[in-house]
Amino acid sequence: MAPHPVVHWTEGGVEHSARWRSERGVPPPKRVVVADDRMTADEAYGLACQGTALLWRSDFQNARQMLIALASRADRQPRKPKKPAESATPPTPAEAFHLHRQAQSQRARTLGMLLIPVDAGLPRPAAARA
Repeated sequence: MAPHPVVHWTEGGVEHSARWRSERGVPPPKRVVVADDRMTADEAYGLACQGTALLWRSDFQNARQMLIALASRADRQPRKPKKPAESATPPTPAEAFHLHRQAQSQRARTLGMLLIPVDAGLPRPAAARA
């Protein structure tokens, strides 16, 4: 049986690693930067689009806010050129479906770049102890 995948990052000049768990089964990211409240959503979105994972080091509520901000940037409509190309034809239904699925995949991949560490040493809720 293969060992569990591991994610690696540098924090404060020290190399760290942790067991990687992905519900989708994706491999651990190759590039990881530490992110917190000081990082702007635009900066975070740029890094995430380039495939750099953001290891969140602030409170959970602010991570949710960052995820919402990343989602709003991912959902923005691309800017259209001022002059439409004369030879451009509307996509067929199959092409439109493919483009839609491709956009959904890119959105999920980008939002999945925000990493939240889960510490096994945290106390469990009373209901989970039973």
